[in-house]
Amino acid sequence: MNEIDEDEQFYRDTESIAFPKLDDQQLAMLEPLGTRRILRRGEVVFKAGQRDFGLTVVLRGELEVFDLLDGREQILATASPRDFVGDVSMLMGTSALATARGKADESEILEVPATRIRQALAELPRVSEPIVRAFIMRRRRLQRYREFVGLRILAQDGSREGRQLDDFLDKNHIPHRLIDFQSEYGRALCQRLHLASRDLPALITANGMPLRRPSLREAARIVGLLRALPHEEENEVTCDLAIIGAGPAGLAAAVYAASEGLKTVVLESYAPGGQAGSSSLIENFFGFPTGISGSELTYGAQLQAYRFGAKFSTPAQALSLAFTDGEYRASLQAEGCNATLLAKCVIIATGADYHRLEAEGRENFEGAGVYYAATAREGQLCRGSTVIVAGGGNSAGQAAMFLSESTEKVFLVIRGEGLAKSMSSYLSRRVEAKENIEILTHTEIRKMMGGKVLEAVELENTKTHERRTVQTAAVFSMIGAKPCTDWLPPEIERDAKGFIKTGHAVADAPAWKGKDRPPGALETSWPGIFAAGDVRSGSVKRCAAAVGEGGTAVEGVHDVLRTYS
Repeated sequence: MNEIDEDEQFYRDTESIAFPKLDDQQLAMLEPLGTRRILRRGEVVFKAGQRDFGLTVVLRGELEVFDLLDGREQILATASPRDFVGDVSMLMGTSALATARGKADESEILEVPATRIRQALAELPRVSEPIVRAFIMRRRRLQRYREFVGLRILAQDGSREGRQLDDFLDKNHIPHRLIDFQSEYGRALCQRLHLASRDLPALITANGMPLRRPSLREAARIVGLLRALPHEEENEVTCDLAIIGAGPAGLAAAVYAASEGLKTVVLESYAPGGQAGSSSLIENFFGFPTGISGSELTYGAQLQAYRFGAKFSTPAQALSLAFTDGEYRASLQAEGCNATLLAKCVIIATGADYHRLEAEGRENFEGAGVYYAATAREGQLCRGSTVIVAGGGNSAGQAAMFLSESTEKVFLVIRGEGLAKSMSSYLSRRVEAKENIEILTHTEIRKMMGGKVLEAVELENTKTHERRTVQTAAVFSMIGAKPCTDWLPPEIERDAKGFIKTGHAVADAPAWKGKDRPPGALETSWPGIFAAGDVRSGSVKRCAAAVGEGGTAVEGVHDVLRTYS
């Protein structure tokens, strides 16, 4: 079956899921939440780039959804009676990717505001299940649809800023295309939009307007990822629970907390998923016998949290943590929120970042040959070339196996004498058996070389001190991790490596003296502040363990919140 046939089969197989018809009972449940409206031909329901648009149900007539490519309309879908218009953007509160308008001379629609439909998705399973499934499938279909335009990044070949913008949107699941400035289409686009090389990279929005040299924060604001949290008082946002970090632990905590009625805010500094989100395949996660990509797993968790009402802001980084008004309340000054976030409880789930390689020239190729994730995006960049993976743990093994399917050669560089001590046995056996993976033991990367992008590295055998140069387009660094705890005050006790202490280890902390209860298993040296996942001292560094800790931390939060009653 060729590629076109596979796409056609995919669309046929997913048709009923992506475009289900609502039955009488479902329509009756939605009717009280919305308002009926008569729509004329060409009248717009919502526009590309619009945020917080509601669900539109067709009662009579027809609607069509389209996007624009350089002034030319591309019809994406047509909705008839009992169909509804919307996709994942509606659930997440991000910007609409296309425009919807009336197609028939006269149509009657039911418009359900964004706040009401999100409430219904959390409280009415009879309605929410087909709608959420349709939203997810529509986004998958859209990402496979070659004619869909969406956002476009126009950048010079090898541009670090362009690749970073591409990576940021990709890891936040925003459909987009990266266009080479020097291609025929790129040059024509620059001429039409009056863009010069000094304006690049440029982000061309869904409505065709260019944003010149945007920062990640500006791009996030345009697509609706960076959202102003609702202020209840001037410059203050209050919530039951603030979750700092959206890796597996933070996402699990968000799902459980929001589903149990807690007003939950999640701050993420780059993209949800953490280290797990960068894994090409997790094969030992409970319930997935054939494995699941970290991106798919964590994206599904994020959508669950959205469905139950958790509020996300990305990129929003917590800069400080303190108590206020003599109470155990956390006050976080969050970059991107433009407000102080007052929370009754906090879960710190900031995880850990891979260490940077101590190789000469490494900083020149960050994002232009040096990577800390091996996803489909990085695999495409390195297709057919020779790559190097540094590290001997499961993440490095998974990356090496994934990259070996699309590259000519993978060098797995490890400092020790083998994989047995640091990698799961099932994975180490696969790596050792793979013909195009070569394991280099007792080896470290000493130097990186190239122009705009990485071209070669120098390796040293630490036993013989012999050096060799390998021509390579990419180095994937997975050599251990440092906890993301530098922003925390000294009152949050940490171990010698910087991981947060919890439970019995902080029972003698000053803040716990005189308390009528001991610290919970995941509670830190400050009561009401919890740590979960890889950032916690003594945690099992596995995705499933992090998910479990996220749920356990929420149970501790409930115990604390009962004291506020």
